[in-house]
Amino acid sequence: MALTKENTAAVVTKFGANEKDTGNTNVQIAILTERIKELTEHCKTFKKDKGSQRGLIILVGKRRRLLKYLQRRDLEAYRTLIKELGLRK
Repeated sequence: MALTKENTAAVVTKFGANEKDTGNTNVQIAILTERIKELTEHCKTFKKDKGSQRGLIILVGKRRRLLKYLQRRDLEAYRTLIKELGLRK
């Protein structure tokens, strides 16, 4: 269920300045988005897995807070990230 190292590295290289730039807000939001996508598919398959549903809600809230922070700090980066990730806002 967790992201593999290869998937995480691909996301970091796409959204970060370099391959070690994991603390960047854009990278954190992109990694959370990938985890949310995987967990959503898991929850569709296993409808009674309440622990995973709770984890999904926590991840969505964390991503929402990071997006709100990015919107306050850098509006253009926020808009481009929303467009690249395909999020509705």
